[in-house]
Amino acid sequence: MAFFPKTVTTPAGPAPLTAQRVAAVLDAREYTYGWSADQTRLGGFWDDHLVEFVFYGEQDEILQVRAHWGRPLGVEHRAQVLDVLNETASGRLWPKAYVDIEDDELAVYAEHAVDYEHGVTDAQLDTHLACAVTASLGLFARLDEAFPEAVEAWRAQQEAEHGDHDGHDHDAHPHEESPGL
Repeated sequence: MAFFPKTVTTPAGPAPLTAQRVAAVLDAREYTYGWSADQTRLGGFWDDHLVEFVFYGEQDEILQVRAHWGRPLGVEHRAQVLDVLNETASGRLWPKAYVDIEDDELAVYAEHAVDYEHGVTDAQLDTHLACAVTASLGLFARLDEAFPEAVEAWRAQQEAEHGDHDGHDHDAHPHEESPGL
């Protein structure tokens, strides 16, 4: 009687990062997403915020999960937004967050990037995506709490553009429509 089976199964090791592998993780989580026109980026809406999966580097080995806080807020609130971002960053490792000005409004972004030059396992990739999206949405929830007027303005804007139903599922992470990346 042998103590060990004749065949040993070992977990798959790191493999090169590809957009298709990111899509497979999103599919496994049953998230709905879309592809950019050139099929190089993926993205979707989670809790009404656009989240993109962008690849950088000579061999697209760097994966950046970039989320955009989808609320209208005037530039006069910049210092207050920075206070929320700094307070959040002081207690968490990620996401990296910053404020920009676009079309005379504040644009808040959260990002988490990892260099997978030496490959990545499926489990590592799943963890990266889940943590980056969850951490970004957590930051955005803090912003929503700090700026309820921005949330109300966004809802009014959505209702004016789309009627009573804006096409977003406000309580679910996957979005029913593919984004225009």
